[in-house]
Formats: sequence, structure tokens, C-alpha cells
Amino acid sequence: MNLTGRMAVVTGSSQGIGRACAIELAKRGASVALVARNQQKLEEVAAEISALDKRARVTPADIENEEQIKAAFKAVIAEFGKIDILVNNAGVTRDQLVMRMKRSDWDAVLNTNLTSAYLCTQQVISPMLKQRWGRIINVTSVFGQMGQAGQANYASSKAGLIGLTMAIARELGSRNITCNAVAPGFIETAMTATLADELKQSALKMIPLGRVGAPQEVAHCVAFLASEEASYITGHVLNVNGGMLMG
Repeated sequence: MNLTGRMAVVTGSSQGIGRACAIELAKRGASVALVARNQQKLEEVAAEISALDKRARVTPADIENEEQIKAAFKAVIAEFGKIDILVNNAGVTRDQLVMRMKRSDWDAVLNTNLTSAYLCTQQVISPMLKQRWGRIINVTSVFGQMGQAGQANYASSKAGLIGLTMAIARELGSRNITCNAVAPGFIETAMTATLADELKQSALKMIPLGRVGAPQEVAHCVAFLASEEASYITGHVLNVNGGMLMG
């Protein structure tokens, strides 16, 4: 899975799965543009990538802001001349039962998790069409496939990403541009660290492998989908959940 010469953009790359994806893509030879709100954390990730003797660009942006997204991608193309790989990973949670969920919490999660993926994808289509090569990878979730009480906004956004993935795959497939998704289950990140121990224990009982996953295990799958080895795969959702959801 050699990505030498490829240029990747990873959103939400300041921590967790996004950080792991950015570092894994760099390890396999890609230059990486890091997009997230927290510039300090992005600088830390860029330093790790630079230590691998690979090129990283810190690109701070509020992924909910369309103008900031456009400016970020314009700057990336100006510096690198192209974008080969887009990983739409940025995501947040605002958990609450539907009957108590505030509209602002619904909007924040849908805007960050789903609308940002649509906006970022729009920015890379033109350069990918010109080079007749591209990889778009959306990070969805097992809860976008099976639902989760208290996460109607999150589950809806992640289910929407699956639909978006398939639509883009059909629109762009004839131009040698693939679009796939990875659907992580319980992964050890800052997002899952805040969950109650009782919930974590009940989750473990649902996982045949008997453990939570590591961000790197998701990143390996993203790197595969970004590679030439995955050239005949598009519109696919790759489950990375320890067997939590089958079928």
C-alpha cells in the first residue's frame, strides 16, 4: 500500500482516528494536509509526520464554516498542486434523548459530521476529475448502521454519510475516483473516554473480539482504501468493529 507521491487531506486530524489516519498515510508515503480547529494539536501531529521525513501542512479551519473550508482547500491546492485523497473524519457528539435534544445540538452534529463531508468533497472533485484519479473516504460509525439510544443526531449523521458515500461512488466512478466508508465500532479515543464505565462494560459484551479497537486499526483500513490495491472497491462500507455488527 505505497502512497508515495500522493497528497491527502484529513479532517479532524488533531486527535483520535483522524490523527492516526494522517500519520498512517504519511508512513506510507503521502504528503498530508491536517485540517481541524485546534492549531496547537495540529502542530503536534505535523511534528510527528515531519519526524517521519514526510511533508505535512497545518491547515486550521472550522469545519462547520463553508468559507473556511473553501479557503483551506484553496490553500492546500495552491501549495501542493493537487489533492489525491480526502478523508472526511471530523466528528462530534452532543448526546441526549430525542425528546430533550436541543435543535442546536442536532444542527451542530449534522453540520460537523455530515454537511462538512459534503462541502469538503465538493472542493476535491474538480482536481480529482482533472487527474482522473481520486480516493474519498468517509469515516462513519457502527451506530450509523444500528442506531443508538441517546444519539439520534450522531446516528443520523453517520447513516447520512453512508448514503453520501454511495451517491458519490455512483457519480464519480467512471472517472477513476472511488468513494468508500469505514465504520468503526468502539474505538479508544477521547470521544469514548468520556463514556460511563457501565456503558463501556455493556459494549464489551457486544463485541465478539472482547476488546475495544485502537485508532491505528481504523487507520490501516483507511490507508488500504486510499491505495491502488483498493482500485476496484467503491461504494463500500468497511466495518471495523470487532464483530459488533455482522450481516
